[in-house]
Amino acid sequence: MNDSPRDYIKKLEQVSRMTHDEAKDALLAEVDKELVSEKAKRIRQMEENLKLESSEKAKEILVDAMRHGATDYVAEFTISTIRLPDEEIKGRVIGREGRNIRAFEQATGVEIEIDETNDIRLSSFDPIRREVARRSLETLVKDGRIQPSRIEEVVAQTQKQLDQFLLEEGKRISHSCGVYNLLLDLVTMIGRYRFRTSYGQNLAQHTIEETKIGVEIAHEVGADVEVVRLGCLLHDIGKVVTDEEGTHVKLGVDLLRKYNIDKRAVDTVAEHHEDKPFSSMESIVVYVADAISGSRPGARYEPHEDYVQRMEKIEEIANSFNGIDQAFAFQAGREVRVVVRPDEVSDDGLTVLVHDIAKKLENEAQYAGQIKVTAIRQTQASETTKAK
Repeated sequence: MNDSPRDYIKKLEQVSRMTHDEAKDALLAEVDKELVSEKAKRIRQMEENLKLESSEKAKEILVDAMRHGATDYVAEFTISTIRLPDEEIKGRVIGREGRNIRAFEQATGVEIEIDETNDIRLSSFDPIRREVARRSLETLVKDGRIQPSRIEEVVAQTQKQLDQFLLEEGKRISHSCGVYNLLLDLVTMIGRYRFRTSYGQNLAQHTIEETKIGVEIAHEVGADVEVVRLGCLLHDIGKVVTDEEGTHVKLGVDLLRKYNIDKRAVDTVAEHHEDKPFSSMESIVVYVADAISGSRPGARYEPHEDYVQRMEKIEEIANSFNGIDQAFAFQAGREVRVVVRPDEVSDDGLTVLVHDIAKKLENEAQYAGQIKVTAIRQTQASETTKAK
């Protein structure tokens, strides 16, 4: 006689020593265990794929933004040297007992240097004054009438012409960045970008380039494009404020608050050098765009004096340790080699010395990136044969 399904269940319960409900719970638990393991495996795989995809996406966004940041704007560096046509004009510029030079310096606030050649150098920390002086001197040389009263007249006319030029230049820079309807006084301040450089990079060119990069990134990451656009245009405006003291970030923020600029844009200016923690995605975008434009190859150069001082500082730190015979910094300060005196530094002490030098460089040297420290300990012995 065939057993019924109920009989089979009873036999299985006897063999397994588990009730029907217990077997059911055990099976479900095992299935759940397998599902959890599979789920965790898939989650880890998805996380890895997400990291890879996000990294690639970030690279694509930055590269595409940099490509859109290419500008065709050609900005001149401030010209501070003028070549005179002949000795006669040179004599007129100087004037009797140098009175014309004194009148010119007083009217423009710029110092004049004349050497044995026919070149005249205009020296001033204010690039706007230097530009007024350059244009005024060119006008006087063409006119030929060079005397104190005429100098004052030409300088005054040139100043008015330059104010109009700064307004037009400010409009061109603002419109190139896609910003319109700013107050005219603020637009004139933006026009000063034309004559301001930072590490050799013209501020007008940098601003236009950064704005294009920032706007492209903002589109990709979903940030407020107009806030980023305005923040990029105005982030360095403090650099053209010359009648007050303070960092360019503080001066810029104070100026923009005076003109009631959107607080969100002012915050991007206040935070673009990480003086304050980032308060928004827009601030981060402005910061990134500024860094890309300033750090791209060929954008800036370092003054020779700063470079020499940094190299000397690195060598000075290395030489401060006992047992050092010579220290050489090279590769633009990214590597330093020290030669030790073998009678004062043992092989075991060499490793400790390198570690200590690296630590001191980290704390005291000004550098970007990393510095590789290599120590050399060499012992030599020599003997000379007797002459026959």
